[in-house]
Amino acid sequence: MVFLGATPQAAGQSVEDRARSAAAAARAKSGDSEALQRNYVTPGLAGQPVSTIDGRQSFNPSLACQKTATLLEVLAQPGATGDLMSVQIARDTDLDGKIDSRATLPAPVSGICANGVISCQPGSWSQCKHFRWNVDGTGQLKLSEAALDELAGCYCINNSCGANLAWGNLASVLRDLGGGMIGALTTADPRFGIAQAVTDGPLIRYTGAQTTACAASPQLPQTAYRANPVTIAGDAQATAASSSLFETLTGSPAGLGKAIQQRRCTIERQVEVRQPGIEDIVERVSGGYSVTITGKTLDLAMGSPGENSLRGGNCGLIDFRMTLRVDAPDRIVAARLLDYYADDWAQLRIDGQLIASGPGGWSSLGLPPAKCERSDRFSASPNLDIKSYLTKGEHEIWLRVAVADKGEARARFQIQVNDSCQSSEQLVDHCAAIAQDKKCRIDSETVDGVQTFRNGVNTGLRPLPQTRQFGTSSCPIELKRDFFLRERSYRCEIDSTALPAPDLSRGAYILDRSTETLLADRMRTTTGGATETIRPFSLPDRGAVPACEPICKTRAPKVNTATAPQGVIGSQQNDPSSFDTYYHSCGTDNVCPVGPGEELISACGCLDDFPEAVVMMQTVRLAGADLLCTTSPQ
Repeated sequence: MVFLGATPQAAGQSVEDRARSAAAAARAKSGDSEALQRNYVTPGLAGQPVSTIDGRQSFNPSLACQKTATLLEVLAQPGATGDLMSVQIARDTDLDGKIDSRATLPAPVSGICANGVISCQPGSWSQCKHFRWNVDGTGQLKLSEAALDELAGCYCINNSCGANLAWGNLASVLRDLGGGMIGALTTADPRFGIAQAVTDGPLIRYTGAQTTACAASPQLPQTAYRANPVTIAGDAQATAASSSLFETLTGSPAGLGKAIQQRRCTIERQVEVRQPGIEDIVERVSGGYSVTITGKTLDLAMGSPGENSLRGGNCGLIDFRMTLRVDAPDRIVAARLLDYYADDWAQLRIDGQLIASGPGGWSSLGLPPAKCERSDRFSASPNLDIKSYLTKGEHEIWLRVAVADKGEARARFQIQVNDSCQSSEQLVDHCAAIAQDKKCRIDSETVDGVQTFRNGVNTGLRPLPQTRQFGTSSCPIELKRDFFLRERSYRCEIDSTALPAPDLSRGAYILDRSTETLLADRMRTTTGGATETIRPFSLPDRGAVPACEPICKTRAPKVNTATAPQGVIGSQQNDPSSFDTYYHSCGTDNVCPVGPGEELISACGCLDDFPEAVVMMQTVRLAGADLLCTTSPQ
């Protein structure tokens, strides 16, 4: 393609002058977004003439397999109630340049959504039905009844929300109405593209083309990636493996320079849940004559309770020993010596330490300090706390009885435990060794289903703390943690011996010794030496370059007619009046194209409304964080 011809006048110009002329001509054709759209995009897709930069030659491009001057026409007629009482749709379904399908909506349109319409009783916002744009099996547009939360960007246009809304905003109403239809059509058949939309009074006309693929069926292999994007990598690898260019590159010295191995690993939080029994907390190993478990309570008895079941002679010492094993002392709620009795004397020890005796003080291991024969049974109910003695491990409880002639003895203990569900967790890190390898770097990571690294780049995404349930229905445990599973993939270099490091000494020499007016250089000679040179150097004047595409900011008054499940939002506000804000490209004449009913806020220039945008986004975010969902009014 010849963009600029070499005219006799141009032949007498310097190279710099000719370059500046070419740049000026290129900026005139493509200096801003509107110029690109007007000179190239729209005519290119519609098959209209496209001219070279100097305007001396033109041609009709063929960027589309098929094209039509009118893909879709929508004619809307507002009625006295403000509703669109008649909406007529005309289509060229096969892109042959002829309208072959016409339809009329069977109900008035009271509200418009980005992907559907709302039909109510004319002039009111009652008895409303909600419809979504769809395409049937034959490719025809249709409206399917839907819930309001399936629609997006809905607003009211009839008289219940304000007077003359449809007529006063007919251009934007047509764009929104037609945009929903176009969205349904292009979703159903991704081959179609829209080149241009033109509004003419109550009519909007879309110029279309088949651009995605020259295929007879709308089921294109390329569109399958939208539903399952993870297959792109595998398909790309399979295509590359069959490419001669790919094989050439992989077999080149650069391709053989190093081998990369993909290593996958996980960091998993493993949680074990169990409900311990009493025997898992404390258990009688030996001794005693009675053990009774009632719920969470363990009752123990030791001694010889039968009357005169003991024979002591003149004064005999008889020992009873019971051993307890404690595995979970933190789960013992209470442990007590309930009561004991003896005929004649008794003392109780735990691990050799005296805890009780009677009927008098008896602390030695020998005979009682007074007369052995008491001629009566001694009993006590101290309800003594012995929990501090039951540390982890085995403990011996010792009942020593002094009996003169005949007698009996008994001691009872009670232990209460906490047998609720308990969990233990540990992080099993299979990535530690790989992460410490200096030849490995992280390639991808998924944390609880959220991708935090992709192709070695941090995505900036982080999962919220997760709450999960473990155990069984009889023993459930709920844990909230920052993460439960990290799945990682590392790229590890396993061979780094092929290519030597590049020689950067010449570049370093030029950078270190050159100035704005002198260029220093050093080049190797054929004999292995080096020659150094210094010569004058200057850059041509680059001319002035615009800092930005100039834009202006305007606003126009509006009434809030947006809708929600509770009704029209404006009816629930103290003042439904607000403003729509518009940004316009100023073009080459640097004049703001203020639209009908708009007032200028900011003149043409490099506008920076980023702080305002941040405040708006933060406001929406904080408002969403303050929402409280409950089942009853608050």
